[in-house]
Amino acid sequence: MIITQTPFRMSFFGGGTDMESFFKEYGGVVLSTTFDKYCYVNVRHLPRFFDYSTELSYSKTERVTNINDIQHPAIRNAMKMLDMHEIRLTYEADLPARSGLGTSSSFAVGMLNAFYALKGKYADKKKLADDAIYLERNLCQEAGGWQDQIAASFGGFNRINFNADGYEVLPVIISPERKKQLNQNLMMFFTGFTRFSSDVQKANAAGKTDKTAQLKEMLSLVDDAERVLTDKESDLDDFGRLLDHTWKLKRQTGSAVSTNSIDELYAKGIASGALGGKLLGAGGGGFLVFYVQPERQDAVRWAMRDLLYGSIYSGMFDLMVGGEVQAEVVNHIQHYRESPLVQKAISDMKTLLEKRQSSKELEERPNTRQSVREALKNRKKAQEQQSNQEQAKPKKAKKKGEMEL
Repeated sequence: MIITQTPFRMSFFGGGTDMESFFKEYGGVVLSTTFDKYCYVNVRHLPRFFDYSTELSYSKTERVTNINDIQHPAIRNAMKMLDMHEIRLTYEADLPARSGLGTSSSFAVGMLNAFYALKGKYADKKKLADDAIYLERNLCQEAGGWQDQIAASFGGFNRINFNADGYEVLPVIISPERKKQLNQNLMMFFTGFTRFSSDVQKANAAGKTDKTAQLKEMLSLVDDAERVLTDKESDLDDFGRLLDHTWKLKRQTGSAVSTNSIDELYAKGIASGALGGKLLGAGGGGFLVFYVQPERQDAVRWAMRDLLYGSIYSGMFDLMVGGEVQAEVVNHIQHYRESPLVQKAISDMKTLLEKRQSSKELEERPNTRQSVREALKNRKKAQEQQSNQEQAKPKKAKKKGEMEL
């Protein structure tokens, strides 16, 4: 039995420039990373005790005796491509399919990896990527780019360059502290909409709008984004601002990229404090990713609360930070802004702070009564010292008839 674990990917910049029709002429580059969510492909030889020779389990179950009868195009073509027979294959994943995370390509890579292993052969990262591209783009005739198969095969945070001769994968070197900060500033939400990436690509390709200018500008943003990540002197928040820029360009590349519902969700995220974000994948649905500074994340989480599988908001705010009431942060959330209870809490806290400030000022002022007492005490002491000094002086002898007044 062979079990493969293949990561899903998150594409930040350059999506669309990985289309062969584009990069063969203009070149292409993508900045993407895999993350800790995976698909699992389990493959084993099927014993000859059943009235079928192949059993497949994914979102549905297939049992066939002829490979040509397999309905799943990627499995059917992969089995033919590598001459696989009499197998049982099961597919499981941490996240839903058709959600903008390159799930179909991760499945293709994981399946091919398992097939090679079951045959006792080793396939390196590049071979798996090349075979997955050939499987999906040529044999299955699915529209799309090359980045997903490469990301799933190589793994990690990479810059992928495309040209007429093929592609190269360059790891993006980021300090652990900067990578941790980036992770902490990224938030991902499931829109609830799923779609086939190839359908979105076909719909966008059918449009009459020339998107070359937008794709060229999106390509140029990759260098800027990579510089922000690798240069410790750069402001990491610029990564979020660049995401907002590239998403606005992406929306211009096809009518199927976004929907009114997704536009509304994105606008809510930005209004709640996100610096930028984008819809992952080809568009039309799947996951939204936002770049959000830590102090704004509760506000964004609340704004996206309907996407969290109907769960109620459980975040907590620090009403006081650094001795100041965080009214601006709290009021970013409409529910809190319109809540009389929350607004009263803010008002009461401000009043309390004002009273504390007044008390502090009084404490710092000199005590008038005490000052008078001290002055009288010092005056009396001075008088006593003067009296003592006069008594200590030698008295003159009185002359006859002289009087002392």
